Amino acid sequence: MTSAVAVDDLEVVVPLPAEVARVVSIVPSLTEAIAATHPQLLIGATDWCTHPADLDVTRVRGTKNPDVDTIRALAPDVVIANAEENRAADLDTLRAAGLAVWVTAPTTVPEALDSLDRMLLAVTGETPDWLKRARAVWAAPYEGSRRRAVVPIWRRPWMALGRDTFAGDLLSRLGVDNVLTDSPDRYPRIDLHGLPAYDVVVLPDEPYAFSPSDGPEAFEGPSVCVSGRYLTWYGPSLVAARDLLTAQLAAG
Repeated sequence: MTSAVAVDDLEVVVPLPAEVARVVSIVPSLTEAIAATHPQLLIGATDWCTHPADLDVTRVRGTKNPDVDTIRALAPDVVIANAEENRAADLDTLRAAGLAVWVTAPTTVPEALDSLDRMLLAVTGETPDWLKRARAVWAAPYEGSRRRAVVPIWRRPWMALGRDTFAGDLLSRLGVDNVLTDSPDRYPRIDLHGLPAYDVVVLPDEPYAFSPSDGPEAFEGPSVCVSGRYLTWYGPSLVAARDLLTAQLAAG
């Protein structure tokens, strides 16, 4: 017996049972979101799903190389995925195995909040209190001075945030504007000597583990190290992300 029509962020109808009881998540932030709402539903997650710290489920390798055979053997009612973090070929393989796959694809904070609400309603049947708090946290517009920033995400080769990224939109809501927002690529390779003018370099500690001793020395201007989890994850971390990142950015 299937539930009412459920449609994911890609506008794909996902065949869910009337009551979802078994969930595999292959996106760390969405694993945390489900665990913070109905933890008993989770039966599988990736090796990179580090929150909550006491998560005790079957591990299914990584976001880019999920163990499809293990996932299939777990017989989940739905696999939770993301269009950016997970490879389309892997998701097609899971669908071909007869599994329902729910894909998220937000590129802004409001889209992320709506995406989470839609997914959690479909999977858990409710909008959790933490998501309501996150909406309230991000409802107020930023008021203050603005800075232009380069936001590297990798080195060897150097790559940075470009157009249409969740992290770039989140930073803009904290008064930090990405100088590469008009790039044709979402995560362009960059020439450190050919960058547009900027006021600050924002260095998150994931996906590349930038730190005060690994990253700032490559740039001439001021830099600031921030939490990659709070910058790039959309889930319960959004409740604290605004205050935490505001404080970290103020140090730069």
